[in-house]
Amino acid sequence: MPLLMLDLDNTLIDRDAAFGKAVREFLSAHGLPPTDVTWLLSADASGYTPRQALARTMTERYDGTVPADAILTFLDRGAADHVTLAEPTRDALTKAVAAGWTCVIVTNGRVSQQELKIRNTGLDMLVRGWVISESAGHKKPAPEIFHAAAAKAGQPLHSSWLIGDSAPADIGGAVRVDARSVWVSNGRTWTEPTYRPTHIAVDTASAIHHVIGAPKTARP
Repeated sequence: MPLLMLDLDNTLIDRDAAFGKAVREFLSAHGLPPTDVTWLLSADASGYTPRQALARTMTERYDGTVPADAILTFLDRGAADHVTLAEPTRDALTKAVAAGWTCVIVTNGRVSQQELKIRNTGLDMLVRGWVISESAGHKKPAPEIFHAAAAKAGQPLHSSWLIGDSAPADIGGAVRVDARSVWVSNGRTWTEPTYRPTHIAVDTASAIHHVIGAPKTARP
């Protein structure tokens, strides 16, 4: 049973869209200007801004208007409460499992937040398991987190695939452990000159279909 590792945010789920919905609800609930959507999305940087740093930035901007605990609750649950698993992605993942692939989510982030996303979307019922950087003690692209995923699956890395949207974290990480990879472009153009994915797909469903249709022993 070959190993298929999958990124979570903006790969299996549209984290940015979910966060955008949460932002609009947050602003409305606290009587804040709707125009702050653009500022808050920029400050969040697609989830790459550390939680405590974003909390400080929001506290400074909304001092005296929004309680600190409301900001932390928003950051902990906002995106997680709005994430959905697109049907084409669900169908493709179901087909991968039926075809004998062992699917493991590999994601950077905090355990409480990432597990909430996984369970809220039903991904916990589809994949073998998941490895989250907070509990693993390593972040992508560190090889250790991918080795942890292989250990959880009981499968070797040398015949594995990885699907993700981040060039440095996902594709760069796959290169480090000699795994094949699919970069989910989401309309972007590949610009990294020093390495490339095995394949580029326009969306995650297409990426999964490519993997399950590829020769299992082929190398990049």
